Formats: sequence, C-alpha cells, structure tokens
Amino acid sequence: MPSRTEYLWFETASRREFVRITDQVRRIVRDSGVAEGFALVSAMHITAAVYVNDNEAGLIHDIERWADRLAPVADYEHHRSGETNGDAHLKRLLLGHQVVVPVTGGDLDLGPWEEIFYAEFDGQRRKRVVVKVIGDGPSPVTP
Repeated sequence: MPSRTEYLWFETASRREFVRITDQVRRIVRDSGVAEGFALVSAMHITAAVYVNDNEAGLIHDIERWADRLAPVADYEHHRSGETNGDAHLKRLLLGHQVVVPVTGGDLDLGPWEEIFYAEFDGQRRKRVVVKVIGDGPSPVTP
C-alpha cells in the first residue's frame, strides 16, 4: 500500500495569516503514487489550524472576524504561565487542527470551490504541517 509523508514549513511575516496550501498538498498527493485513498493535512503546532473552505477574500476576513469574536485577545489563565497567546490556542480549536481529503484518480477530490488553508494565529516563527497520503496505488495493467 503506497504512502507518502512530507512536511510543509511556514514562518509567517505577521502574527496572523491565512495561507492557501492546496497546490502544495496536491503536488504531494500526485508524487505519492496513491491513486485512491486519503490525504491527512495536520498543523503540528497548537496555535495554528488547517481547514477547507472557499478562497474568497471577503470570506477569509469574515472567518478572521468570527474567530476574534469567539476568542478575542483577552487576559486568559494561560497567560499566567508567561505566554500571551491564549486567543491563538482557542482559535485553533475553532477552525480545527487537521483535515482529511479524499484522493481519487491520483489527485485531491475537492468540491468546486474547496481549497485547503493553513491558518496561523501566533506566527513569526518556524512551524510545520504534516501531509500524509495513504491508499491504493494505480491498478495493475493487464496485458
């Protein structure tokens, strides 16, 4: 059963960024040799998220405002440990840390407007996302 694991690295210029990663994940899937299966895409840091949605600037702004309303910058208990990123941890819970995307015909099987995003809520340092593709390889050709 073919599989592939690769890491995408990010160091965002600002504390908060939304990065479209569909093309990077698609390349990994195509290079994996998996024809039918799944791609797991998971943020490997507790203040970042991975989600699937539309790549539309207004919607991305709405998602950011929604997350700010539900998890505003505030004085959290977590800050008593010396950290100042309590809101980033909560925003990650809201958007989720990973997605599983079907692979069909050796490519991502996304809906017409679906894109994969990395959402950073406490950036400006190096972080990674794991992409793990697993499934069946191409069907053997019979003579």
